[in-house]
Amino acid sequence: MDDPTSVLVADDDETVVDVVERYLRREGFAVTSVGDGTSALAHAIADPPDLLILDLMLPGLDGFEVCRQLRALAPVPVIMLTARGDESDRVVGLELGADDYVSKPFSPKELTARVKAVLRRARGPLAAVGQPAPTMRVGGIELDLAGREAHVGGERLTLTSREFELLAFMMRHAGRVFRREELLQHVWGYSTGDTSTVTVHMRRLREKIERDSAHPERLVTVWGVGYRFDAGPECESELDTDTIPTAPAGGDP
Repeated sequence: MDDPTSVLVADDDETVVDVVERYLRREGFAVTSVGDGTSALAHAIADPPDLLILDLMLPGLDGFEVCRQLRALAPVPVIMLTARGDESDRVVGLELGADDYVSKPFSPKELTARVKAVLRRARGPLAAVGQPAPTMRVGGIELDLAGREAHVGGERLTLTSREFELLAFMMRHAGRVFRREELLQHVWGYSTGDTSTVTVHMRRLREKIERDSAHPERLVTVWGVGYRFDAGPECESELDTDTIPTAPAGGDP
């Protein structure tokens, strides 16, 4: 029997912890809770959970610092949970590698749904038994969809689960322009939300796949519309569409 999916909740508000624990355990998750940043980081490193729900305003190390240090050590998916809803805070959290961001007060049902969505993307599609791993090659980038690995010019990229999903979606639809709202819907699965999330992830992806992120050649901006993946006429496109799941359906740069 498989072990239950583990979730670490780091929050010093006992009421929040109690509600989150009850909802997640009801869905079959194994939940552990800590009340400060130092304990959260130590626990996540010693026994990495499948997902971390991380409050921003923690005693000791704050959520930003926990996320920053954890990202350098382990690829644990992170959902930031905080009462601070400023866009600058959301952007900083996403820049540090958080996979999602939920502001208090929040709906426990929505948080549970986001936990499932982040975990689903982090695990990725599994190749069928006896079948070769699906691979996509577009614009000089190669994605191993089953192994969740990306390479550019033979160099392996370090991508978060959301960056991987965004890159795979853009590559699959190379040449088509998408508004930020559309990307939020197709990649994140949200019909509404903060489109700055898309902007931040697009910037992080450019820093990892472009020769010059300030002058992107692959993930280009179509001013006043959105973003497009340019494969380039010299690049091969190789894609088995039967092996790529479509995300649930959905700005300006």
